[in-house]
Amino acid sequence: MAVQLDGAADKTAPQTGKGGAPPTRRGGGLRGRRGAPRPPARHRPHPSARRAPYLLLLPALLATAVFLGWPMVRNLLLSFQNLNMKELIQHLTDWRGTGNYQEILGSEQFWRVTLRTLVFTAVNVVLIMLLGVLIGLLLARLGKKMRLTLSVALVLAWAMPVIAATTVFQWLFDSRYGVVNWLLDRAGWHAMAHYDWVGTQLSTFFVITVLIVWQSLPFVALNLYAATTTIPRELYEAARMDGAGTWKVFTSVTFPFLKPFFLATTFLEIIWVFKAFPQIFAINEGGPDRLTETLPIYAFTEGVGNLHFGMGAAISLLTIVVLLAMTAYYLRLTLKQEEEL
Repeated sequence: MAVQLDGAADKTAPQTGKGGAPPTRRGGGLRGRRGAPRPPARHRPHPSARRAPYLLLLPALLATAVFLGWPMVRNLLLSFQNLNMKELIQHLTDWRGTGNYQEILGSEQFWRVTLRTLVFTAVNVVLIMLLGVLIGLLLARLGKKMRLTLSVALVLAWAMPVIAATTVFQWLFDSRYGVVNWLLDRAGWHAMAHYDWVGTQLSTFFVITVLIVWQSLPFVALNLYAATTTIPRELYEAARMDGAGTWKVFTSVTFPFLKPFFLATTFLEIIWVFKAFPQIFAINEGGPDRLTETLPIYAFTEGVGNLHFGMGAAISLLTIVVLLAMTAYYLRLTLKQEEEL
């Protein structure tokens, strides 16, 4: 019994070191031998927490696969078939291999339409970005009331449906009752009193360009104005104190800050203009004499208009390839800019 009591006393008695201080134990407490704080233990996330982001993305991925992926697969299969009205009614499958692509790529019409589409896209995007930047900078300089008025006007123009806006422009440029011809006649250009704006290639493209630029300006202008609000005002004050003019302030202060915005917005406008369909088709259905057809109109005309569904599917896929090439070029510019930063 005495031995047991002595052992219990040894276990419960406090141990002291030199000078009565408690001894330092190896690996015990929050500090080691030298008193340095121990690094906190790494907390490994639970496997369910690591799977949570993928589970949240799953609905979007499923919707993309159903509504975009499956139609793309069907379109790819159609592009290798000779599918006309006869095969469609009789439910026949006439595989043609790469014949549709060979016929399209060997056609002069396809290359003319492709060049026309690229030129049309370049002209529209340059006008949209130039005018949009000017309006955006104007919004940054206007007073509160005028800025609100102009912003509301831009939002209303942006909110108008595409077909509704196209119908309004058809009325404006009508050869007999159009407001544009009436104004030109009253201004002294009497030869324009009954001018047919959709009678020639250039005049038709002029109407379409005005329509597309008018619809695209609000997006660029409002986003540019929002981006200018993030630039520190001290930089403008410093540039003014150094004697910099308006152009020098824009090139040395505004543009470097807004360069990512310019790249992203220009890329989005290229895609939007390149695939523009309702404006061109509603104005004159790619006429006159198919001289204003772009690649989307060309694919629709060959596929649905001429009932060559396999040919139309092949043209639409080639259109996507062109867009992917432009996307790759944009991503290359973006990565290059990030490396420079």
